Amino acid sequence: MPALSRRSLLIASTAAMAGASARAAEAPPAIAAASDLQHAFDRVIAAFRSRNGLEARVVYGSSGNFTRQIQQGAPFQMFLSADEGFVFQLADAGMTVDRGTLYGEGRIVLFAPTGSPIKPDAGLTGLRSAVAAGAVQRFAIANPEHAPYGRAAEQALKSQGLWDALRPSLVLGENVSQAAQFALSGSAQGGIFAYSLTFSDEVAKRGSFALIPSDWHAALRQRMVLLKNAGTTARALYDFMQGPEARAILRQYGFSLPNETV
Repeated sequence: MPALSRRSLLIASTAAMAGASARAAEAPPAIAAASDLQHAFDRVIAAFRSRNGLEARVVYGSSGNFTRQIQQGAPFQMFLSADEGFVFQLADAGMTVDRGTLYGEGRIVLFAPTGSPIKPDAGLTGLRSAVAAGAVQRFAIANPEHAPYGRAAEQALKSQGLWDALRPSLVLGENVSQAAQFALSGSAQGGIFAYSLTFSDEVAKRGSFALIPSDWHAALRQRMVLLKNAGTTARALYDFMQGPEARAILRQYGFSLPNETV
């Protein structure tokens, strides 16, 4: 074989191996997502996979815990927080590519399983009556220390003068999804969790809920950001989250969207 042909073949082989190595290195990125996104973001990821043929590995949990994990070196490439303050905290520490993008605003609900002495209503009258009657032994919320939806629940209960009476009965979920499971399972007489988690057949089958007025707690402004180690798939997902398909899914799960009235 002529030297030139051997050289061309070698270059082509080297390029092919480099391409294969790059594809192998681009493993599905780890994405940290607030647990209120569990139903909605699963659908976003499915749409992203269908549209782009790319995979991402999503871990759901509390935004505060994720922030600590990222600070300690957890290899997440993208973070979707239920509280934009955690994103700003990471950005100020120089751990993100920028200060991120607002992707939605959440709401909270009062939920009670079938047979509960609590009758959900927007004014929390049913909860107040059940508490006064001593009928609430267990009431679920996410841990306010690191879960934004737990903090919103605390603020709403305090605004209505119910926090002190309920404190001895509180069952704290590690995140808002776990708090919802406590309430849905019937192991608690009720709970406060994310509106976005009510869009499932399970909630309708197991009880009823009422939206809590949004002015009873600080706005749940939810922001996402790319971490400094973000690869091409994470960046593509970040862009996809800002497109019409992902926004339509978020809207279907009760989120208010930036620059949009719903």
